[in-house]
Amino acid sequence: MKEIKAIIQPHRLTPVIDALQAIAGLPGVTVSEVKGFGRNRAKGAKDKVVQDYLEYAKKVKLEIVVPDEMLDSVLESIITNARTDHAGDGLIFISTVDNVIRVRTGEHETYTRSGD
Repeated sequence: MKEIKAIIQPHRLTPVIDALQAIAGLPGVTVSEVKGFGRNRAKGAKDKVVQDYLEYAKKVKLEIVVPDEMLDSVLESIITNARTDHAGDGLIFISTVDNVIRVRTGEHETYTRSGD
């Protein structure tokens, strides 16, 4: 299993979510409104937030946990629909998920990497 964390422009959320919903078997998506800055320190950001004299750019964070075989199609959907070809389009982080616990039932699912 892989966890995908994608930081994207807020105005690209709807096209990204529409594309993700079209992927059969997608388990789900968590969406959070976040703020931060990258290399440009939020200079020139359209919807900049100033807090305690620090400038932040508004962003949206998507968190998705998918089976390994679904990773490429999810990444392609995010990249294709989030890209504007301008600075600040965002970043995607991919991590391996070793264990999942369902809160309601306490059920544990453990995943092993191939070759382990």
